[in-house]
Amino acid sequence: MIGIVMFFVALVMLLFGFPVAFTFGGVALIFGVWAEGVDMFAFMPFRIQSIMENVVLMAVPLFIFMGIVLQKTKLAEQLLESMGKLFGGVRGGLAISTVLVGALLAASTGVVGASVVAMGLISLPVMLKYNYDKSLACGTICASGTLGQIIPPSIILIILGDVLGIPVGDLFQAAVGPGFILIGVYVLYILAYAWLKPESAPALPMDDDVANKREQYVKALKAIIPPLALILIVLGSIFAGIATPTESSALGGIGALALAAIYKQFSWKMVYESSLETVKVTAMVFAILLGATAFSMAFTYTGGDYIVEEILSQLPGGATGFLLLSMLAILILGFFIDFVEISFIIVPILAPVAEALGIAPVWFAILIAMNLQTSFLTPPFGFSLFYLKGVAPPSVRTVDIYKGVVPFIVMQVAVVLTILLFPEFYGLV
Repeated sequence: MIGIVMFFVALVMLLFGFPVAFTFGGVALIFGVWAEGVDMFAFMPFRIQSIMENVVLMAVPLFIFMGIVLQKTKLAEQLLESMGKLFGGVRGGLAISTVLVGALLAASTGVVGASVVAMGLISLPVMLKYNYDKSLACGTICASGTLGQIIPPSIILIILGDVLGIPVGDLFQAAVGPGFILIGVYVLYILAYAWLKPESAPALPMDDDVANKREQYVKALKAIIPPLALILIVLGSIFAGIATPTESSALGGIGALALAAIYKQFSWKMVYESSLETVKVTAMVFAILLGATAFSMAFTYTGGDYIVEEILSQLPGGATGFLLLSMLAILILGFFIDFVEISFIIVPILAPVAEALGIAPVWFAILIAMNLQTSFLTPPFGFSLFYLKGVAPPSVRTVDIYKGVVPFIVMQVAVVLTILLFPEFYGLV
């Protein structure tokens, strides 16, 4: 039972706010030495070397760099302004434009914090100005900003591909359908909300001048086409088999610099700052990975994996019972810990059981990715909630943000259930 005790000690330390990487590494060291002695860690340098030489994980810093460069091109501002003018005349149009921009930003930058902050600064004041319901406005921004977790190219899909041993290109292709379904569900919810409560999501007064409308369409196309072209190049090169995800991530980095030049935002200072931020984020991810590697090694050596596998494989309902329990466990853990820790610690424990039960690995990975997206919205530690509260005007209370995300959490859970119950519809089995 040492492995199980070790797992719960690590969770408690995380809840007390200890740094993730050092928590996993420290707990692994203490319990590993206690159970097996110092010799257990003799192979740790080789594990670290294999992580550093992993070609798949090279895509992580490159896609992060791409996202940060695009964040600095003021891409979000131009997209939001253009989309807002196009859909403003429809009830709930501003909220719908926020969802669509969130989807475009997800596919081009994938940086959740940047997307939520940008939309919070630009879209939220406009929605509040036109008397949008605060909860609807906040929920839409938070949910739209997290689309980068499922819409490729997604960092979480790259991590899951490595952890589960699945080609990242296969995960990217499999995630497109669920991503579009989720966007569609968001838009339908906003339209229904606006229809039932017209005063909570009013249409904007629009200019009837035909020439002015034509100018708005042209401006919108100019804002949409460059990032859309980059998305098609990056994902198209993967889906067509021309480039691996790692190669396409390098292509995306170069494309992001080209877009920065097009938007007249390119400078060597911008490149330096983007590179510095990329190093910081990548160092955080890989530090957690190293701590998680030590933790999983100690967990395995103490026999914790056998206990978990035995319990989970004997659940009533077979594969369906296992999937329901594992998705519920990931959902609950998402309230308290980050998606990176869940990917590196929980998923490797669940993966052998899924394989033994004959569950398709791509289907399992997409279920986990969709579920982990919810962790950005669930209080008390949902990052999107903190990002939005940091830039929201004083009139927006924390309770408005919490109330706003609840329907979107329900929608995400509903989509996860459809993927679980009808994987054939998504082409996952």
